[in-house]
Amino acid sequence: MPRPRIRFRTVPAAALAAAGLGAALAGCGSAVADVPPGRTAVVASFYPAAWLAERVGGGDVYVRTLTRPGAEPHDLELTARQVAQVEKADLAVYVKGVQPAVDDAVREHAKDRSLDAASLVTTLPPPSGDESEIEEHDGDRGHADVGYDPHVWLDPVRMATVATALGDRLARADGAHAAAYRQRAGAVAAELSGLDRRFRDGLEDCARRDIVTAHAAFGYLAERYGLRQVSVAGIDASMEPSPKRLAALTREVRSAGATTIFTERLVSSKVADSLAREAGVRTAVLDPVEGVEKGSSDDYMSIMDRNLRTLRTALECS
Repeated sequence: MPRPRIRFRTVPAAALAAAGLGAALAGCGSAVADVPPGRTAVVASFYPAAWLAERVGGGDVYVRTLTRPGAEPHDLELTARQVAQVEKADLAVYVKGVQPAVDDAVREHAKDRSLDAASLVTTLPPPSGDESEIEEHDGDRGHADVGYDPHVWLDPVRMATVATALGDRLARADGAHAAAYRQRAGAVAAELSGLDRRFRDGLEDCARRDIVTAHAAFGYLAERYGLRQVSVAGIDASMEPSPKRLAALTREVRSAGATTIFTERLVSSKVADSLAREAGVRTAVLDPVEGVEKGSSDDYMSIMDRNLRTLRTALECS
């Protein structure tokens, strides 16, 4: 059953040239004209990258996020103006494998002015499973096939590594503010270390260790804190389980004694809700921190702390 999705029109550079509209892309220079003087222009692919760029960059950067607030990031397709923003930015911050359109734009226009978070940390392989039991909707691009799980931002320790690297990269790009970038990066890394300690302490003594998630986004969090992820869909949230897979999941939920199926905010919960009814358990939101709604007071840290509280309740931690 398809999930609601938000689409953005893509205008590939090759198509523009073929149509004699190359000047349209070049004319998108105005897309960066509003960057305040003296500030470093940063393009962030989606919320976690933007959060880091804003915290580490502070007032010395001007951050644009390619994914609109509240949009499901994996569905992003870029307009010509957004491609121009990538091309003209001083730095593009992204996670390779999350958004194929961004991967393409960075490779073609900003390869030497980019920071890929996944390249900075040890990655995990994609979750194994029987792909014959997963159904993918036509037209869904989902994750790029990069050979690893790209959800690295859900591990605070890896996120701290990225923060430090981002501070160094901004310092090289803007030497006049190098000390400030590195100081802010250190402060963010310290905050993330504190978040890691809260998760370690909060999940140390729990009645169960299995988490049943809407899709396989929580592999890094599970690995870091000794949990076992059981996912309804695959690593791509657009892929849905077959009836055979759902029946097997129902049996697994019951045998594991799970009390909760975790759903997400930005994708449909219909399949997870159905599984929860069949297995006789409740649902709760476990947020993969892929985006926040416009005007929300939430940020990465508050969402992750809420995730910790949700996990402690579901896993009956002392």
